[in-house]
Amino acid sequence: DKTMSDKRDARFYQEVLDICLTAGRLMIEGGSEMYRVEDTMLRIARNADINDPRVFATPTCVFMSLDGGKLSQMKQIRDRNINLELVDRVNELSREFATKKIDLSELKNRIIEVANAPSFPMWMQIIGAAVLSATLMVLFMDDYDWVDFPGAALVGAIGFWAYYEFKKYTKVRFLSELIAAMIMGVLALGLNYLYPKMIIDNILIGALMTLVPGLAMTNALRDLFMGDLLSGIVRMCEAILSALALGGGVGLVLKFVGG
Repeated sequence: DKTMSDKRDARFYQEVLDICLTAGRLMIEGGSEMYRVEDTMLRIARNADINDPRVFATPTCVFMSLDGGKLSQMKQIRDRNINLELVDRVNELSREFATKKIDLSELKNRIIEVANAPSFPMWMQIIGAAVLSATLMVLFMDDYDWVDFPGAALVGAIGFWAYYEFKKYTKVRFLSELIAAMIMGVLALGLNYLYPKMIIDNILIGALMTLVPGLAMTNALRDLFMGDLLSGIVRMCEAILSALALGGGVGLVLKFVGG
């Protein structure tokens, strides 16, 4: 009987471990702060009546141990984006589990559904990039002409699409950002050539905002303030490299193509 009980306990611990690690992986992939990831994983484990769960999360890997450290596993994170809807859905599921609205089995199934759910369709993301580029151009620039408005929308939409297309063929995200920024620079120069009233600076400032790592930098600072020094430094380095890639791509085009 004791052996069968131990086997049941082992299966239960493994199930909880799988759920927690999957939830943590999804939140990191969605761009969540590390303290929020660890808090969500600990909350799920404790509400499953497990004492002394231990979690350590970084932007590239998440570790967790249960049963006093006897059962430990990790999950590697290879892809990190900004998807706050994903973070919110996982958080909401953990709250429903905490209030006993769903049991452990349903939590597992719902998290698997979230993991396999499709993201926003590309056409919707492109439209969002166009709207964001045009409106942020207006927000950031004091001196602009309304003719720059559609120009920023067009360049931002095409540049955003190019970034995601090139990202499929390389694991180096910064290379995709560099190429997308170069394409934006060429498009802005082309629009200025066709219609000289369009101001290149206005168009590029609005268009680049779709790829500028503002939220990544904010999360890096929040991690640092919460004491997650490793995660904060790593994310800040990522954000700086992204900014350098975007600035470098535009700079190269303006230097060698724009004269």
